[in-house]
Order: sequence, then C-alpha cells, then structure tokens
Amino acid sequence: MRWGRGGSLRHSRLQLVLAVAAIATAVALPVVLISVGGGVSAHELANLQNAGYQIVVSAAGVHGITHAHSYTDQILSIGGVTAASPVLSVTLDAFTSASGAPSPVLAEGVIPDQFTPTLGPTESGLFPSTLPLGDPTDSVHFAHGTYSGAATYDVIVSTPYAAAHKVSVGARLILSPVANSTSGTTYNVTGTFGVPPTVLGPTGAFAVIVPLSDLQTMTGFAGEAAVAPDAADTIQVAVTGSIAANPSALEHLRDQVQALFPYYGVSSLTQEAQQLQSASGVLTGFYLALSSVGLTVGLLFLALVLLRRVEADRRSIGIRRALGVSGRSIAGEIVWSGATLALAGAAAGVIGGYLMVEGLAAWATSAVQEAAQLAVFDPAILGELVAGVVALSLLAGAVATRAALRMPISEALR
Repeated sequence: MRWGRGGSLRHSRLQLVLAVAAIATAVALPVVLISVGGGVSAHELANLQNAGYQIVVSAAGVHGITHAHSYTDQILSIGGVTAASPVLSVTLDAFTSASGAPSPVLAEGVIPDQFTPTLGPTESGLFPSTLPLGDPTDSVHFAHGTYSGAATYDVIVSTPYAAAHKVSVGARLILSPVANSTSGTTYNVTGTFGVPPTVLGPTGAFAVIVPLSDLQTMTGFAGEAAVAPDAADTIQVAVTGSIAANPSALEHLRDQVQALFPYYGVSSLTQEAQQLQSASGVLTGFYLALSSVGLTVGLLFLALVLLRRVEADRRSIGIRRALGVSGRSIAGEIVWSGATLALAGAAAGVIGGYLMVEGLAAWATSAVQEAAQLAVFDPAILGELVAGVVALSLLAGAVATRAALRMPISEALR
C-alpha cells in the first residue's frame, strides 16, 4: 500500500483513511460502553462489599415495614447479629430562623446506637462516632409503641446544608411535612455529618437525621394511640466478622431472619453482589452485541478497500506471479496490510473512546458526568477488543487474497 502522488494514489490514500476511520468509530462505541458501564458496576459492587451491614429487610411499597422497633429487637435476639438498624426516609421542608423560605431536605429516622454500626468504612468517617441525638435506643419517646414518652427533638444536619443555610451546632431548625412552618416541629441542631458521593442520582446533599420515633410522629407513621404501624423503609442488619466472611453461615443467618418475617423481602449483600456481577456480565455481552453491527460495517469496508487495492494492483500482482513470486508471499502482504489498517483503526478507536469519556466527564449533564467519572479502562479488556478486531481483519484479508490469487496471470497482464 504505497503513499505516492497523483490523483489515483490520493484516492487510494483517502480509501485507507476512511477504512481506518470506520474501524475507529466502530471500536470507540464499545470502549465507551464497556468502560463506563463496567466502572459504574465496579463502583456499586465496591459499595456492597464495603457496606457495614450484610443483610437487608425490605417490604413492598413505600415505608412498608411496620412495627420496626419490635422487629429490630427480634432480629437482635438472633445469634451472630451485632446491629439491626431500621431506617425511615421522608422528604421534609426545613425552615431556619434566618430565612422563612422552606428548603426541601431528605430526613432519615434512625435508632442512633443501631445506625452507627451499620455504616461502612467510607461512611463511618463522615458521621460522629456517637450520634448526638439524645436517647441512643430511641425507647423513651417510643414508649413501647405509645409514643407518649419525652422526645429529644435533636437533629444532625449535613455539612452542605449547614454551609448553605449558615446553620451551626446549637441553632434551631423547624422541620415540617408541609411547606408551612406553623405545622412543623422545632429541633435543636446537635451535630453535622458529611455526605458521600452517589451514582446516577441526586447527591442528597441537603439531609438531616433525627430519631426514628420523632420522624414517625411528625409524618404520621406512628399510628393512632397504642396501635402503632411504626413504619420504616428497610432494616439493615450487621453481623459478626466470622459470619460475614462465610457465605454459607451468612446464608443460614439470612434464612433465620426470613423465618421471622415471611412476608418481607430479606436479602444478603452477597446475593446482591452476585446478581450485580451477573448483570454486569450480561450488559457487557449486550454492549459487544450492539457494537458488532458497527464492527461488521467497518470490517466490510476494510474488505472492499483491500479488494479495490487488489484490482488497482492487478498488473503488478500478475507480473510478480509470472516472475515466480509465491502466492503465499503475495497473500502475506495483503493480509498484513489489512491487519495494519485494522490495528491503526482499533488504536484510534480506543484513544477516541477515551477522549469521548473524558469529554463526558467534563462537560455533560451532572448524572452523565458522575457515571463517566467512574469509567474504568481495563487494559486487558481493551487489549482483547483490539486483538479481536485485528483477528477479524484476517477474514477481510483472506477475501482480498482469494480474489488476487484466483485471477489468471494472462488476464492480470492484459
């Protein structure tokens, strides 16, 4: 494949450039999909593996777990359980004394001494070692489901909210289920906590944490008098290290929890991790299948370019064959040319895909930026992708070789 001068050779060079561009475009797509998709999956898998809890109890619908305090006590009675943390998440409006305008916040109701042990190593550094929310067990106000005990009315707020609204420890904060401060309850700010990054969603930077029973009474999930739904969204269960490291022991403990609550969903993070890994494998296969269309078009274009080059070099090939040059040597040159073009296109596609992901991470919308920033460019996978494209180019080279060697020498020299 010579790069000479003249109109015909300029046209040949254009064909080669277009072939490389077609393959590069086809390779860039799987590079983007696999790197971003794999990065997001790896991030979520790491979150599961580093979580402070190992079992999750959940229910259908919103705030579907009832009698959360009682169920927490039952779970804690199981051998090997170190903590059981019910969590109720509700959106509230917060009012500060400096501003009468409401600010939406994500409020989480927890049992203080159960919530902290279920934090993973990353999250635990964002919270005080002991949550300053008054009653650690949330049993005084709950009062066995009557909610007649004294409430602490303590709240800890996220550092982004505290900075944005100039809220400090010792300040007063009104929390209300509606955008009206007169319907709210005044809380004392007793501490702050950091906010970990999240993926493909809002950061939830404006958040507050209050005792579970306080949030239940404020939002109506405490029920009427002694009949208390005592609602929560999930119960996160932490277990001893020996059980957490033993899949069969963890599965046995999960079965024990499930036996207590046959109508609730109980899953272990090991199961979720396995499901996530399986889903990641399926998505990778889907990405490659989706990209195969572009790769097929690129390789077909490469085959057409090689066939066009064989036709243009028809006389040269005929003369060489007449002089005794072996067909193997001619075939090797054609196949080598095709593999070189495929390698150049694949390398350009990998570089282009990388630059595209970096561009998305810098200038795309917030959700896309977060996903792109988690992209993982695995050299092994990218190397396999490039090797696969080069291997498939041998088919294009074989097609062109067959056309070159099937041509009669007398016809080629005409």
